[in-house]
Amino acid sequence: MKTHGMYKSVTYSTWRAMISRCTFPRNKRFNRYGGRGIRVCRRWLGKRGFQNFLADMGERPAGATIGRIHNDGNYMPSNCEWQTADEQRVNKVNVHRLTFEGETLTAKAWALKLGIDYRNLRRRLKQGLPIERVLLRRAA
Repeated sequence: MKTHGMYKSVTYSTWRAMISRCTFPRNKRFNRYGGRGIRVCRRWLGKRGFQNFLADMGERPAGATIGRIHNDGNYMPSNCEWQTADEQRVNKVNVHRLTFEGETLTAKAWALKLGIDYRNLRRRLKQGLPIERVLLRRAA
């Protein structure tokens, strides 16, 4: 508490929650983080962990939370950024990403971009059609 004076800040509570869900099996979200191998880098743990986290990430902006760029990667400076809820929503394990002609987007983003009904796109994916046919405006 006396070390950094930010014990009651949103940045500190974000840091504590990150550590808890990755290291404490009794945390209700542990299975989605620590239980599947997500770790917090050593620099952000221990006595100076919060100060290092703050130096690397800065204070938490209003409306943002800590997010991992690569969802299966660990919490570390090179894989973390402050993200909005919308940014986090598309970075979940269950989000379907499609790569077509060198561009990778979520299924929902492809539907919006190409003017395809999202439900039809999902149906085509479930049918196992090739990506070229999935992304056509009209089913062939």
